[in-house]
Amino acid sequence: MTEDRRRRQVVGGLVVLGTLMLGVSFRTEPGSTWFYPAALGLAAVWALGAVLAGPVPLGDPSPWRPLLVGLGLGVLFVAGAVVVREIPALDDLVASVTEYAERGSGLAVALVAVVTGVAEEVFFRGALYDVVPRPVVTATLLYTVVTLATGNAMLVLAAALLGAVAGLVRQRSGGVVAPAVVHATWSIVMILALPVLF
Repeated sequence: MTEDRRRRQVVGGLVVLGTLMLGVSFRTEPGSTWFYPAALGLAAVWALGAVLAGPVPLGDPSPWRPLLVGLGLGVLFVAGAVVVREIPALDDLVASVTEYAERGSGLAVALVAVVTGVAEEVFFRGALYDVVPRPVVTATLLYTVVTLATGNAMLVLAAALLGAVAGLVRQRSGGVVAPAVVHATWSIVMILALPVLF
């Protein structure tokens, strides 16, 4: 078996396992102690997938540009949330996600969101990105499809937008550090802002 084929098989298997675990983690009760191990288990799957399929390039280690991109993306999402909260069906979808932050321990939820976001980037903009054709588009599409497991249309939309931006940042930076910073920054903005709005 060639190395490329082995890497594709590892990535494919981990996409399936990660999708199942994502579905499980979003079916735990908000505030439940089971949420944390389920979410961290999911992060471990993405990180393990990246290690097994490796190597994953780090790229440009400078955090400033991706930090600004993450903040800008966060501001864009907050502006969108102001509109969404006026539409009852969409408001309920976002509120069901923010409930995890409201009913959980704030610091623990933030830590889990950042760790999971970084692990997702290491996998989707690292291991997977390197074995698929047209990686920005394909990795974004697969990331969005995996997010369907949450059963939440607003999270699927967020995954499509975040995935596209992270993919472009990965393309420009040459590695996973920059998209990981974008994702972590965006996650912190969402955790701080959305519970206030919803």
